[in-house]
Amino acid sequence: MSRPGRLSLATWRALILHREHPSVEALARQLDLLHMTVEVVWPQIDASHVNADIVFFDADMGHDGQFPWPRGFAPMPMVALIGSEAPGRVEWALAQGSNAHLLKPIGSTGAYSAILIAAHAYQIARSQADDIRVLEDRLRQRPVVVRAILKLLQAEQLDEDGAWKRLRKIAMDWGMTTEETAEAICRDDRRTKTGG
Repeated sequence: MSRPGRLSLATWRALILHREHPSVEALARQLDLLHMTVEVVWPQIDASHVNADIVFFDADMGHDGQFPWPRGFAPMPMVALIGSEAPGRVEWALAQGSNAHLLKPIGSTGAYSAILIAAHAYQIARSQADDIRVLEDRLRQRPVVVRAILKLLQAEQLDEDGAWKRLRKIAMDWGMTTEETAEAICRDDRRTKTGG
């Protein structure tokens, strides 16, 4: 199993969404030691902050509407700052897309581990979401693939297995996915039927 590369945190911009508090000062000191650029904002993140590399947010006083993206779809890793372990507060933090957490009061350690865990969890979640999107797209294109197979069955007098092999070979020859090739075959079919 390969190890992920080390993050170059010196280029990172960290955003802390929290009211003034000693824990915020402690966290900012830790981030400064990691040579990160730190900005503290409250009560919400606006569009100018969406280029941050990581967001630390207050799970205790946080509320819906503090983020300029849909709930659970943060464009960067998120770390919840948790003081109250009330189930409702923890559930709210998870619903926002928290990838890691730090317990308050924050001392002199913990930020580095939280950043690494959040970044790793965020990358896995993004990769899985991308995989799901690709699979959903392929599933949506299945009817087109079936129509292309039927066209090959009829036009080239092939059996089902032969039509599948032919579709895959055409896709390889054209340098396209099976689904893209099926769409092209079906477009040609529609042009023929409409006299195009």
